[in-house]
Amino acid sequence: MFAQLLEEIHNGGTLEVNALASKYDTTPQMIAAMLGHLERLGVIMPYVDCGEGCEGCSAADDCLAKDDVRLWQSTGRK
Repeated sequence: MFAQLLEEIHNGGTLEVNALASKYDTTPQMIAAMLGHLERLGVIMPYVDCGEGCEGCSAADDCLAKDDVRLWQSTGRK
């Protein structure tokens, strides 16, 4: 599942923990732990570039509208 998760993030751009947990039939806590490990390795990072606001952002529907949502994106490293 770890390799699938990493591939998903590299191919999908920005993804959200609950959506990933549903897709891989696991808990958000398990996905969060895996994402935390990938973040420590420098392979992914939280999506935080909101300088332009929500207009035109592909993640706008899932992001700032909910405080408990955390989105992820690839850093380009493998």
